[in-house]
Amino acid sequence: MSAAPAALHLRSRDNPLLKDLRRLAQDNGAYRKQGRVWLEGDHLCRAALARGRVPVLAVFCESFWPVAQEWSRHAAIKNVVVADMLWPELSGLESPAPMGFVLDLPPPSGVQAGVAAVLLDRVQDAGNVGSILRSAAAFGFAQVLALKGTAALWAPKVLRAGMGAHFGLHLVEGLELPALEALGVPLLVTSSHQGDLLHRAALPWPCAWVMGHEGQGVSPLLEARAAQRIRIAQPGGEESLNVAAAAAICLHASAAARV
Repeated sequence: MSAAPAALHLRSRDNPLLKDLRRLAQDNGAYRKQGRVWLEGDHLCRAALARGRVPVLAVFCESFWPVAQEWSRHAAIKNVVVADMLWPELSGLESPAPMGFVLDLPPPSGVQAGVAAVLLDRVQDAGNVGSILRSAAAFGFAQVLALKGTAALWAPKVLRAGMGAHFGLHLVEGLELPALEALGVPLLVTSSHQGDLLHRAALPWPCAWVMGHEGQGVSPLLEARAAQRIRIAQPGGEESLNVAAAAAICLHASAAARV
């Protein structure tokens, strides 16, 4: 194996590169300005590599750098080592992971016609969004489309919750309703109180499942476009399900109907 790229050591809080890394780690919208995303921790970094992504930077805590595994030292175009006292500023975790990658953001793209999708209508909790992305990837929904008002898809918390699902999906965010005309598949809208019971419904394929705002649900304008309204049987009597839980149930039902 060839020698790993030499490491650039950062020990000043005022270093411009460190400031950019700090913004990527702490600011949910910084990736849009920089065109790059910050992946924290071994699992996300490996997931990116497994999908053929090549990081532009591999970033290491100074005390971890001497013991970092070879795969991580050779993964990126450049290695960066950050002083231990500055490292917590690059983490959103109580116990910071000792390494991370910086990746170029995929180039902007539009809705893919005829492709099974999950449509997020103002889903605002980062954990919910990341969990839905994981379910989409697991159950064969190749694209996730986010309407304006949805949590930033590449924000650090969404990335962590997605556990690598981002790298196997076609992601489009900031959409307005007219953009959905290009989708060309039936929209299925979840409802707590009306529509066909999921376990009895004939589910089309491909389709687009619409998951709505945690409190308000799917917007009336979007619901009016739906080909089907679906409800999940809840014999336990709860009023509604968490949107990420509902998404997992619905997407699994679509996948199971195809087996």
